[in-house]
Amino acid sequence: MSKQLFIKTEDQRAWLQKLEELEDSFKGRAQLVDELARFPKENIQALRDIGYTKITLPKQLGGEGFSIYDAVLLHETLASYDASTALSIGWTLLTVGDLFDNEQWEKKTLDEFAKEVERGAIINRAVSEFAMGSPARGGRPATSARKTASGWLINGRKNYTTGAPELDYFLTSAWIEEQGKIGFFLIPREAEGVSIDETWDVISMRGTGSHDLVLENVHLESSSLVEIPSYSTGFKLNGWLLLIPATYLGIAQAARDYAVHFATTHTPNSLNGPISELPNVQSLIGEIDLELATARFTLYGAAEAFADPVRKEHVVHEINIAKHFVTNSALSIVDKAMRIVGAKSLQRNNPLQRYYRDVRAGLHNPPMDDMTIKKLAETAISQFNEQKERV
Repeated sequence: MSKQLFIKTEDQRAWLQKLEELEDSFKGRAQLVDELARFPKENIQALRDIGYTKITLPKQLGGEGFSIYDAVLLHETLASYDASTALSIGWTLLTVGDLFDNEQWEKKTLDEFAKEVERGAIINRAVSEFAMGSPARGGRPATSARKTASGWLINGRKNYTTGAPELDYFLTSAWIEEQGKIGFFLIPREAEGVSIDETWDVISMRGTGSHDLVLENVHLESSSLVEIPSYSTGFKLNGWLLLIPATYLGIAQAARDYAVHFATTHTPNSLNGPISELPNVQSLIGEIDLELATARFTLYGAAEAFADPVRKEHVVHEINIAKHFVTNSALSIVDKAMRIVGAKSLQRNNPLQRYYRDVRAGLHNPPMDDMTIKKLAETAISQFNEQKERV
């Protein structure tokens, strides 16, 4: 199924063409980024240069004003070029989109920050800590914020700070003891006491630079407290998180394309034609395209609902469902692509083995599979009980 089916506007088409100009250079660096676990600074700079980092900033504030649907469409393509680059910059796009879409901060603060984004600044929320586990599960951060005469004193350590080597701002959660609640502080990279501990040594998404953010006696102005969440966990699922499964869908598309190319060009001397003529290979290709199409309709359906102001009010579990279904489908698609290609897919210079490792990272991005299933079950049971009481 062609992705052309999901292109709706000329702006989307124009931006896809902009990204296509980066395809060769991004794909050309992808293996080295993975082998050396090196953050793709050149790729991030290229995305800054074309204005990709501000596509979710409102147009009146200097961005493109793209909806989540627009962003998902572009981001899936970017991820098919290099997954580490896409996941890294995806957190900036979704953070900016969420902040301005839901007006998370005071207007003056948002307007000032918009100028930074318009100039190419990138940001990510820093919320994870080893002691608390996933923020989505409600743990309390050990990172502390203490009120001082001039502002705030922040101390703590954050894990999995994706994009750490290049981030200009860290939107950091901390426990405010005086208030007994979580607050988010906007911390600039150049603030004294801010450092990066390069701890990211993993087998998947090796180039995302998801190192530890270390905060040692960081003094901030009072205005740095930009957000006190109304939800107790300090973490709230929102539609902009669809950029995460879009990343894994892009990996799945890349794996599919490689497998189909291989199948139609590889002719062993035991056959009179390419292996694409074999029934078992055709079956695998068909299964891949079926899963890919279903996952894409699920993802874009959720994005379309979220982008519609009326339908958005009725979005409950759709974000969770899309992430669960797309990520698990991507795992299956990459596995089947490797079955088509065979042992060659295990060679270190073959992109399929990288796709296989990278796509597994999706299982550990929020929301987690077990939470999605649990919430669906709880809703179904609750709705049944409500109907029973009305009878």
